[in-house]
Amino acid sequence: MRAAHPTERAVGMEYYVSDVDGIGGRLRDRDTHFRVRERENFETESVDADPSAYPHLVFRARLSGWDTNDFAARLSDALEMSRERVSWAGTKDKRAVTTQLFSVRDVSPGDLPSLSGVDIDVVGRAGRSLEFGDLLGNEFEIVVSDPQRPDAASDVVTDLAGFGGLDDQEGDDGADESGSSMTDGSPVSIGVPNYFGQQRFGSYRPITHEVGLAIVRRDWEGAVLTYLGNPHESEPAETRAAREFVSQTRDWLEALDRFPGHLRYERSLLHALAESDGSPDAEAYRRALERFPSNLRRLFVHAAQSYAFNRILSERLSRGLPFDRPVEGDVACFADRTVEMDLAVPDTDRLQRVDGRRVDSVARHCARGRAFVTAPLVGTQTELGAGEPGEIERSVLDDIGLRLGDFELPGEYHSTGTRRSILVRTDLSIEYDPLTLSFSLPSGSYATVVLREFLKSDPTTLG
Repeated sequence: MRAAHPTERAVGMEYYVSDVDGIGGRLRDRDTHFRVRERENFETESVDADPSAYPHLVFRARLSGWDTNDFAARLSDALEMSRERVSWAGTKDKRAVTTQLFSVRDVSPGDLPSLSGVDIDVVGRAGRSLEFGDLLGNEFEIVVSDPQRPDAASDVVTDLAGFGGLDDQEGDDGADESGSSMTDGSPVSIGVPNYFGQQRFGSYRPITHEVGLAIVRRDWEGAVLTYLGNPHESEPAETRAAREFVSQTRDWLEALDRFPGHLRYERSLLHALAESDGSPDAEAYRRALERFPSNLRRLFVHAAQSYAFNRILSERLSRGLPFDRPVEGDVACFADRTVEMDLAVPDTDRLQRVDGRRVDSVARHCARGRAFVTAPLVGTQTELGAGEPGEIERSVLDDIGLRLGDFELPGEYHSTGTRRSILVRTDLSIEYDPLTLSFSLPSGSYATVVLREFLKSDPTTLG
């Protein structure tokens, strides 16, 4: 275990669990170097089904260079409808080639526009829109450009196999149970802490969780100014200057002339504040945030929860508690029995408190991929653990200044909370010309959390 990059530590990811040097390099030199394909769990009827009974048109889009939110906005503009009528199960990054499902209410296949960098395949119709729970996971194929130490990948694999409690897959000769080498492209099982990746907080300006923390404290003014201000060194000089100006003056109209046109969310906030006669009260700041789409408003609170979760995992690491098996006081969940067997998906609706009598039996389930140790994504109904795990959870929340009742919020900001597996396992394959890592992850887990263990570099190189 070694200290993480300072930018990662700022969002709660304190450590790498692999202790060896990384391979170096960078990701996303081209969109085609980062490929993602969804694994869905969503049934549709024929495209010819009655639209009155099945009003949602479902299509699979292959997007190159499109952020999911940007694509949804462009699609809704072309269809002359509210963006709220466009739904999807998982949000993907811009600098990638992604394949995912979308649903749109009350349109016909012929209405779908032709957009650059987009290939659309109509799947059918459905009686409801896509939701987050319809995504089982994602398949990744990722090229690492200019790695300085590509041979170090096998040493990282060894460390991650041990961390995931998967040491017995490897023999003395470096082969797995089937006799395949760890470096010949055959899949090898590894485990990493199920951190929320840098993208959750902002890859280049990690402030999303800070906005969320202000919201849960009902500091609406602080939330808006955190989003508008806080210039980051990675931003262009013009943008940094605009953020500094609005932080110092709160001259919303003048700031509109200074903020670049592509920062449409910032400009939307400024328009709302300017309409408040220049002296907004707390309610005006809250209304300004309503200019954001509902999924982005939820994201702020989710980022605050994610930050606390990352901190809890880092504290567990620092105390040397295992991730692949429980200790007394943990709360475990079981695997979702309804999904295909090669992708272990935690079912956080099936929780089990682990007292002294259950430690060994739950540990056996964890070893077989049938159960997972969890930590809280805190909300109004969160039940914290007991023993040392519960002590960790409470100490982190106290340090951040969060209480469960803080999430009793209006509209999209409200959260009852849930729990999340602290370990994610995957079967990973490595090819060396070019250096390519292929693996699958359950929904909500981040490819960059796997890749950071291999590269051990500035998180901005992870894209």
